Amino acid sequence: MFSSTPDDLDMHVVYDVSHNIAKVEQHVVDDQLRTLLVHRKGATRAFPPHHPLIPVDYQFTGQPVLIGGTMGTCSYVLAGTQKGMDETFGSTCHGAGRAQSRAKSRRQLSYTDVLDNLNKKGISIRVASPKLVMEEAPESYKDVTEVVNTCHDAGISKKVVKLRPVAVVKG
Repeated sequence: MFSSTPDDLDMHVVYDVSHNIAKVEQHVVDDQLRTLLVHRKGATRAFPPHHPLIPVDYQFTGQPVLIGGTMGTCSYVLAGTQKGMDETFGSTCHGAGRAQSRAKSRRQLSYTDVLDNLNKKGISIRVASPKLVMEEAPESYKDVTEVVNTCHDAGISKKVVKLRPVAVVKG
């Protein structure tokens, strides 16, 4: 599998979205449509169904939101909601966020322990640098399921599907 190309595997981009960006957008503020510069740090767009800026394929579901977990935890696909548009300018989380700094992770975690834990979960990994393994270890991040559930329960985005990792490639 690791020696195959995307073309060999018949892989195609399903959806691509930016996070940690600033965009000029129109939103309703005090019952008036206004042009705003929306800065999303730790967040991504999550526009609701029927919004004119999302692709036709997603008009009935809302904008897809890709929430990456860690090397050893699940990831999620969410969709934007009208409540999110009204309350957060169409924004939601783009991940769980770090629980500890990269430096602290490098100091406190063992490369072999992290690899062993991933292997026990049936997750294969290929990595360019051992320090990346500790920096991106599951223990370095907050609980992605808890963060996703908070966004879902608040109604600013809704859960669509939960994904489980089978392989990790860190460059």
